[in-house]
Amino acid sequence: MIAEITFKNFYSFRGETTFSFEADNEKELEEFHVVEVEPGVRLLKVGIIYGANASGKSNVLNVWEFFREFFASERIIERNDPIPYLPFKLDNKSTKENSEFSLTFYIKNKEGKYIKYIYSLVVCENKVISEVLHAYLSIQPTAIFERTMEQGISVIKFSPKLKVSTKIRDEISLRCLPNISVFSAYRRVNAHIPELERVNQYLENKLLFGVVGPKELLPRYVPLTSNDQKENILQFLKEADFNITDIKENDAESNLPYGTGEEYLYTHKVVGEDNDEVYYTFPDAMESEGTLQTFKLSSYIYEVIKKNSFLVIDEIESSLHPKLVEFLLIKFLKESMTEQLLFTTHYDGLLSEEDIIRKDNIWFTAKNREGVSELYPLTDFRGLGRISSLQKAYKMGKFGGVPNI
Repeated sequence: MIAEITFKNFYSFRGETTFSFEADNEKELEEFHVVEVEPGVRLLKVGIIYGANASGKSNVLNVWEFFREFFASERIIERNDPIPYLPFKLDNKSTKENSEFSLTFYIKNKEGKYIKYIYSLVVCENKVISEVLHAYLSIQPTAIFERTMEQGISVIKFSPKLKVSTKIRDEISLRCLPNISVFSAYRRVNAHIPELERVNQYLENKLLFGVVGPKELLPRYVPLTSNDQKENILQFLKEADFNITDIKENDAESNLPYGTGEEYLYTHKVVGEDNDEVYYTFPDAMESEGTLQTFKLSSYIYEVIKKNSFLVIDEIESSLHPKLVEFLLIKFLKESMTEQLLFTTHYDGLLSEEDIIRKDNIWFTAKNREGVSELYPLTDFRGLGRISSLQKAYKMGKFGGVPNI
């Protein structure tokens, strides 16, 4: 599970910023929200970010998109290609400085014990300045590898605990271009190093889906490839009060437009004049945005839970009735085990749903006069127990994260 991510000089965030999934000591809704990965370390399955437009909410999510692109197996680059990120652009100093990232996560080993890892990265334009992977195999951390830049060449030092031949070490170093990760270089070598493979598979799987945005009308990476998946999605739509009885992928054999972006066909059941059941089939273009959005998110939730991945959604309420947002969240909380969900939203009604969310789920973004974004949790505020309505307090601007109108 992911514990926290820290970043600096990234998009609208100039200073060091941390988003954490660590839960506080409150016991409310613990059964559905909290996973204890080791004594005293309790991680949340859900994170929610509120904030005004252009305050930096989406840029927090862009950190995960950056990691996904940086680690992508299919990423083919040349030596001088830029690394896919942007530093803070609203002053002359930050654009010339390095950007820093740190990801803390836990992976369960074969014995069922969670091992803590910290992956740290410093980049600048088209170069990785430093890259380090620490593993807490005991109380003290072990540096699985340390990568630095010396005279324009990547130098990688592997832990002596890695039983790897000198030939393999040299080959990984040779393939590690200045603008790619050590993991990318490792994947290009015909070798199996358990300590690297474990983290490599974890990161690729966790970051599989990237950011799911409101403009993405149809599922990405989620074809209807299995009966289980299809039945799960149809059940999801049924519970959400849609009258859809079947979904199938459009093909050349259908009588509806094919090859024009109409990827799916939806069968609806209605009751006819004679009280009999009548079925009608329509393509994507004839379905509502709410239907398409629900289909998309239900597909992702199914895949994320199946693959124990991490789901990031920008503006989860887009085209959805507030009750559907709550339904999606409840569905995820009930069916997930160690999977995690992070989303941005403007739907402040969630703040009043104390039987669905916890206070430590909630974060805010705000932007100052210099154009610098800040990220902070609701739990930073004192006296929360004396506030009768978090929703009203948020609307009144007590926590920030609202437009100055």
